[in-house]
Amino acid sequence: MQNDETSVPPADAAPATDESAPVRKRPKPGERRVQILQTLAAMLERPGAERVTTAALAAQLDVSEAALYRHFASKAQMFEGLIDFIEQSVFTLVNQITEREDAGREQAARIVTMLVQFAEKNPGMTRVMVGDALVYENERLQNRMNQFFDKIESTLRQVLRDAVATDTSATPTVDAQVRAAALTAFAVGRLQRFARSGFRRPASEHLDAAIRLML
Repeated sequence: MQNDETSVPPADAAPATDESAPVRKRPKPGERRVQILQTLAAMLERPGAERVTTAALAAQLDVSEAALYRHFASKAQMFEGLIDFIEQSVFTLVNQITEREDAGREQAARIVTMLVQFAEKNPGMTRVMVGDALVYENERLQNRMNQFFDKIESTLRQVLRDAVATDTSATPTVDAQVRAAALTAFAVGRLQRFARSGFRRPASEHLDAAIRLML
C-alpha cells in the first residue's frame, strides 16, 4: 500500500511547521475494531479471494499484525465480529417484519426476500454466511452460522403454521415444517450460487416468482 503524500516528506524539503503538517489522528479502540472488520469484509468481497490471512489484513490496513491482536484475541474473534453483525442486522429486520405483517405466506416471503437482499448488498458477509470464508477457520464459527439458519427456519415454520392451518391440512405442523425447510434451503442455495459465481449472478434473480411457486 502506498503511503500518503504527507507521511514521508522529500529529503530536501524544509522542516514542516505546525500549520503545514496535519496531525494524523489515532483512531479510538472501538473505531479501530470497526475498521478492521470493515476491511476484512471488503477483502472477502473480492471474487476468487483465497483465505484471508492476518498478514494480508494488516498490510491492507498498513499496520502490524501485533496491532490487530491488540483489538482481537485471534482471527476467529474477527470472524465472530462479522457474524455478530450478520445476526444483529438480519434478526432486527426479521423482528420488524413479524411485528408489522400478519403471520402467513406473505410474512414468510418477506423474510426470505430480506435475507437474500441482505446477502446481495453484503457480498463479503455472504461468503461468511455460506461458510466459504470459514473453511480453514475454527469449527465453532461454522456452527454459529448453522445455528443462524436453524433460527431462520424456525421463524419461517412459526409464521407458516397459521397459513397452513387455513388450508384445512390434516397435518398443518408437518406441512409448515416442510415448507420452512424448503424455503431455508432455497435461500441458502441462492446465497451459495451468488458467492460461487464470483458475485456475478444475482441472488435475487427471479426471486419473487420463485418464492410464489414455493408458497
